[in-house]
Amino acid sequence: MSWRVVVISSRCKLDYSMNYMVIRGEETKRILLDEIAVLLIENNAISLTGCLLSALIDKKIKVILCDSTRSPQSELLPYYGAYNSSLKIKQQISWPEEIKKRIWTCIVREKILNQARLLERYEKKKEAEMLQGYTTEIKEGDVSNREGHAAKVYFNALFGMEFTRSDEENPINSALNYGYALLLSAFNREVVSNGYITQLGLAHDNQFNHYNLSCDLMEPFRIIIDQEIRASIPESFGTEEKHALVGVLNQGFKVRSTEQTLLNAIKLYTKSIFDAIDEDNPELIKFIEI
Repeated sequence: MSWRVVVISSRCKLDYSMNYMVIRGEETKRILLDEIAVLLIENNAISLTGCLLSALIDKKIKVILCDSTRSPQSELLPYYGAYNSSLKIKQQISWPEEIKKRIWTCIVREKILNQARLLERYEKKKEAEMLQGYTTEIKEGDVSNREGHAAKVYFNALFGMEFTRSDEENPINSALNYGYALLLSAFNREVVSNGYITQLGLAHDNQFNHYNLSCDLMEPFRIIIDQEIRASIPESFGTEEKHALVGVLNQGFKVRSTEQTLLNAIKLYTKSIFDAIDEDNPELIKFIEI
């Protein structure tokens, strides 16, 4: 089972040889492709061979490319993630609206519950109780936008009343956005691996968003990034802080009482969402235990 998150920061050439990725820099290193779950390329001076790119796609390894500021900019996705992708996409287009709303309601409720749990750890009992109350008020499809109301209470309680998600200069927001981008990439990989397309979501429906479905599915997992950042409250956001967030992907979490890395938890959860949609049974969803 792939488990390693490999970060390439220095100028080098990446090549392929006998199921290994060969890193040719000041030193030559080899990493077995079967061990790699995510390849994060931070340096724009890195070159990759076509043979390696093809092998990475065959192994379904998530490749994330960064811009000049070392922030995730794009990713490598195969055209087809499963042998029956055509069937899966037809099913996805035909998902009944009532089922999509039912699953989305469960996702939103779990997200808000996770937010309340984190606030309780920081002794924000009043705000945590408010969020727990919101979970009882959610209507199917969250038509009353309890998610949005909860977010305002949550972020102000977690990071202070002056904090706003629209402040792009705030290092906390830079850290949150970077962490969320890593999560999104992991979900994109699993959506495609299961044969579906990321553009068609359950609730997200933005014509300019190529990852509507992944944005839907990742919502309950955002708290993992939130708690990591709340524990440190960064005064700046640079390479060291970015690598710390990348390391979260290999941290251990419980899913149905079994210990999993975050990447594998995302894999199990994503597959369970599709099972829940197919069976119209939200109880099949394997939420991560926060």
